[in-house]
Parts: sequence; structure tokens; C-alpha cells
Amino acid sequence: MTVIDRFLEQHSLTEEEYVELLGYRDDETVSARLKEEAVRIRKRYYGNKVYTRGLIEFTNYCRNNCNYCGIRRDNRNIIRYRLTKEEILSCCRSGYELGYRTFVLQGGEDLWYTDERMVEIIREMKKQYPDCAITLSIGEKSYESYRKFRQAGADRYLLRHETADEGLYRSLHPASMSLANRKQCLYDLKELGYQVGAGFMVGAPGQTLSHIAKDLVFLQELRPEMVGIGPFIPHHDTVYAKETAGSVQLTLFLLAVIRIMLPGVLLPATTALGTMDPLGREKGLAAGANVVMPNLSPVKNRKLYELYDNKICTGDEAAECRHCLGRRVESVGYRLVEDRGDAVG
Repeated sequence: MTVIDRFLEQHSLTEEEYVELLGYRDDETVSARLKEEAVRIRKRYYGNKVYTRGLIEFTNYCRNNCNYCGIRRDNRNIIRYRLTKEEILSCCRSGYELGYRTFVLQGGEDLWYTDERMVEIIREMKKQYPDCAITLSIGEKSYESYRKFRQAGADRYLLRHETADEGLYRSLHPASMSLANRKQCLYDLKELGYQVGAGFMVGAPGQTLSHIAKDLVFLQELRPEMVGIGPFIPHHDTVYAKETAGSVQLTLFLLAVIRIMLPGVLLPATTALGTMDPLGREKGLAAGANVVMPNLSPVKNRKLYELYDNKICTGDEAAECRHCLGRRVESVGYRLVEDRGDAVG
């Protein structure tokens, strides 16, 4: 039995077997077989539904200094901003009218937003939109902070682990951050009852197939409800400015692998994928993805939340973005739905 047959039968492999499987990433026959199975599984769990997440990028301040990120603390060339509670609620209002039933509060690790301020924002969002899911993506916090946010009404939490390899993690991040703490945060979130999202960059500087195999094993162990992966894209104001971007083809291969490995997972076709390839999000859906994350942030702020260069949809109004995505999704045989879109299985 080949490693491909084993994976399709068992939906899991060892680290060494994943390295072997990844060796087929450029084999069109194998890729097509994996994508076909990924789509079959995705349709079994979710039909032809694609869920939208209204992304609100509410602060580009960050205390961290990650080597790959455009909003890293030491980038002096960026204009910083913070949204008020009223501005955040205004984004929710326009999003709700357009059919969004999940709002994602995403920002750098900005200590100005104390636990008390975050709790106030979450409670007000939940009060005004009780039928909507609230997702937070605000980095590493204490167990107690996560507990407060959960009690205030937060449903989900996105915290990409970035890499499950100790050495690569250290090369991508400042000494103040650790992979052990990152993983602990993810397990804390699971214990508190959040729907949890992890994930990693594809093609990060220094990344090997062995590193990716470790990521897949970690996801197998964690069993998150959501997985966000996208190609690494360099930012001109980071130490990785001249590095090569990650591969769209490998990202699509991995989307199919993750769908097969975690059948009921919520799997975005990311903005990074759409930035690297004009049809990237459509290709992502055709590889097993079932989530898109359009931007609800005020247009004046969108270009300022630049994690990487040439990010798409920084000038679109929320309505334009929604309608454009609706057409794109329909072009590959799926449909956007007005639904919270919780993980199943």
C-alpha cells in the first residue's frame, strides 16, 4: 500500500510518512486525487455552502517584533491606528445588513486594549448581534484573559501556531516568544470551550518539508475546529523583504491534505492565496476550503493593516467585496450563505 493509499484510508500519518506524502506535491495525478477526495469529504459535511467571516482589523499596534510581519513593533514606517468601540460596532452593523453572521476581531497584540476594554466590546457586540458568532484573533493572552473573553460572549479564537518546529519558530520570532507558550495558549482555548483555529505559513523562510510534516502531526494532535494556512508573502519593511514567496501549488496541496485529515474542519481560502494568484480563492475552494474572510474594516484603515505586500481588497467597500466574492464562489459551483457556520463532526 502506498503512502497515498494509507492516507486516504486512515486520514492520518506519521511525521516521516507526511514527508513522503509531501514529496508528491508536484505530481498532478496525486494532487488531483487528493483534491477530489477533499471535495467529496467537504461536500459530505457542508454541501455546497461557503461561510463568510466579516474581518474587522481593529488595531495595527503590536508589542511583538516577528520577522515576517508588516505591523511588527519596530516598523517605524507604518501609520498606526486603533478603532473605537463605536467604529467596530459600525463595521458590524454594515456587515450584518450584508448577511455576515460571524465577526472576526483581528489585531496586533495591542496592550491598550485591556481585558476590560475587550470585554466591553465583546459584550456589546453580543448584545446587539446575539445570533452572530464572535471570533477573536488577538494573539497570546493568559488563561484568565481568555476566560473573561469567553464569558463575555466570544465563541471562537484564531491563533496560528506558525510552525510546530522549535528551531524554525525561534528564527521567525523574537526571543520573547516561545513555541511552548503558543501551544499552551491553544490548549487553554480548547479547555475553555472556544472553537479554536490554528495554522501556519507555507514557504516561510527556512521552512522544509520536514517542518510542514511536524505542522500536520501537530494539527492531528490538536484537532482544531479551524485551520488557516496561506503562502508566505514578504513585506518590504521586514528582515525578510527579499525572501521568495511561498508556493500556491503547495498551499492547495496542503488544503486538500488538511481537509482529508480533519474532515469537519472550517478551512479558509485565504486572502494571501488570493493575493498570490488572481484565482487563488477559487482554487482553494476547489481543494477543500469552505470559508472566505472578506474585509469589513473601514476603507481608510485597510491599507494600514498590511501584514505583507500587495494585499488584495484594500480599497473595496464591504458591499462590493461581498458581491464580488459571491460571484467568485458561484463560478466554482458553491454558494455564500448567511450562517454562523460552526464546525461539524
